[in-house]
Amino acid sequence: MSGTRTFTMIKPDAVKAGHIGAILERINAAGFRIAAMKYTQLSKRDAELFYAVHAERPFYGELVEFMSSGPIVAAILEKDNAVEDFRILIGSTNPAEAAEGTIRKAFAKSIGENAIHGSDSDENAAIECAFHFSGREIF
Repeated sequence: MSGTRTFTMIKPDAVKAGHIGAILERINAAGFRIAAMKYTQLSKRDAELFYAVHAERPFYGELVEFMSSGPIVAAILEKDNAVEDFRILIGSTNPAEAAEGTIRKAFAKSIGENAIHGSDSDENAAIECAFHFSGREIF
């Protein structure tokens, strides 16, 4: 059975462009319930730790710099089949390949500045939720 929680971050590019409200509206319209949310900024160290899985990849340094460059909105979302449904809602990492109606098609600038993060598995969702939120912040 698929999990009922996923993690998301509205990334610095989308925050800077003023898309927080429009993105949250799409998330709500897709039937997700927000169980936790905060407006914050990742330190460089937080970004390094969060994206440690990509440490050996050539884009890691740029990713860390970008993700710590400005505020983000972090959230835990709930819905049956949360991870898979959210991945469909956000669309392909490359906005040029993202389906019409997806968040990345509407708000992403490029593969690097792709507006939003979504967990890629139930296991990673649990890890990512715990990275950003304590139990007392989840409702």
